[in-house]
Amino acid sequence: MRLISLNLNGLRAAARRGFRDWLEEAQPDVLALQEVRCPPDQVPLEQVAGWHWTLDAGQLAGRNGVALLSAEAPSAVRIGLTGADEFQNEGRYLEADFERPEGGLTVASLYLPKGAVPQLSAAERAKHERKLRFCEALSGQLQASLARAARAGRQFTVLGDFNIARTAQDLYNNHSRQPLDGFLPDERDWLSGLLEIGLVDVVRRLHPDQPGPYSWWSWRGQSWNLDRGWRIDYHLATPGLAERARQAWTQRASSYEARLSDHAPVVVEYE
Repeated sequence: MRLISLNLNGLRAAARRGFRDWLEEAQPDVLALQEVRCPPDQVPLEQVAGWHWTLDAGQLAGRNGVALLSAEAPSAVRIGLTGADEFQNEGRYLEADFERPEGGLTVASLYLPKGAVPQLSAAERAKHERKLRFCEALSGQLQASLARAARAGRQFTVLGDFNIARTAQDLYNNHSRQPLDGFLPDERDWLSGLLEIGLVDVVRRLHPDQPGPYSWWSWRGQSWNLDRGWRIDYHLATPGLAERARQAWTQRASSYEARLSDHAPVVVEYE
């Protein structure tokens, strides 16, 4: 079983860069997409033809949007964070149930807000605090989803762009003395806390000692060519599912020009 997470940085932009050809070669069982940035009536249907397509585009024009592309139709879909009205129309979270011969599986796609360095200004502090409010709401959602999955005897995994590097292994410039948005202590503590509620960082479990593998590089400068990136795209899974993971990698493009997005697909294959 192959699960992939990919922040598209815009479906229509990725389509021009060869998304459909990549999809045909990648052949995921489930593909979690973030930053689709496309209302439902403008989705280029030829890009998703032959796949089951579940989208929460949100209501912010040209921004956000999460989706699941799957080989099999989901048996149920849930959209948004329960009880988090502040973020309900932003297209940041959806989850779907799949029925498989080896047991039920719930897959979620997540796009967590970007933050800011709160010391810089009041506006930046407000942006950072909003990110933390989303994190708190997401913690409640994931605990509820884990409990629902456990009651039904299902495995659960959340895939997506967390916009946080959890440890010093997860970003190239961790030596910087400046505070870095996405590498602030309270963000990192929150993400590490998810590993205490019944989730496993699958990629790190399979690559415990190496830097990265990075999944995001700036479009600017030489970040991609020099592999000076961040690992901010994760597969977090219940222990029973994580134990079946056999391979995990970042599908780094063959060249800068061949990139689908400023993010690379993060792939995990399960027994």
